[in-house]
Amino acid sequence: MTEMLLAIVLGAAFGATLDRIGATNPGYIIRMLNLTETHLMKTIFTGIGVASVLLFGGLLLGVVDPGHLSVKSAYAGVFIGGLLLGAGFAVAGYCPGTGLTALATGRKDALFFAIGGLCGAAAYMVSYEDFAGSAMLADIAGGKTTLGLIEGAGYPALFESLSGEILGIAVGVVFIAIGLLLPHRLTGKPRSIAAE
Repeated sequence: MTEMLLAIVLGAAFGATLDRIGATNPGYIIRMLNLTETHLMKTIFTGIGVASVLLFGGLLLGVVDPGHLSVKSAYAGVFIGGLLLGAGFAVAGYCPGTGLTALATGRKDALFFAIGGLCGAAAYMVSYEDFAGSAMLADIAGGKTTLGLIEGAGYPALFESLSGEILGIAVGVVFIAIGLLLPHRLTGKPRSIAAE
């Protein structure tokens, strides 16, 4: 019960944050993707960077239990799905998290996005058996593998001589630097988006 309550509280806090930074507005997302306004991009880079520094710093200090890490398998289907998600993100101005949060704020266009996402998930479930034995779901790059070795996590590393914790902190610092140094726009003038 405590885990469920914690998940609800953290989910509500995450949703409120997404709404506060403008990620529930597809106009902001489209302007980020066409590089005319980088506010969300800066926020995303900074957020990922801070989370990475905290997570891997916590692992390094022994505050975070590496047994809680869950590394997902790499396979061709992940990359194809990522391309489909990116295309949908560009067309709709939503990703699953921002779309559902926008729906919670009352945006009607987000309802159609959510229905489309549920239809896509249903289509995947129905067709899963057709893909289960195919190369699309076969592990690549070692499957559940990390870049650097994280002691106690139980996952193999592509580069065992590298500390996964130090690498994670370094990547986090780079992401924070990118978030801080990105200009407010990379191309053209910001323009009005009808979806707002």
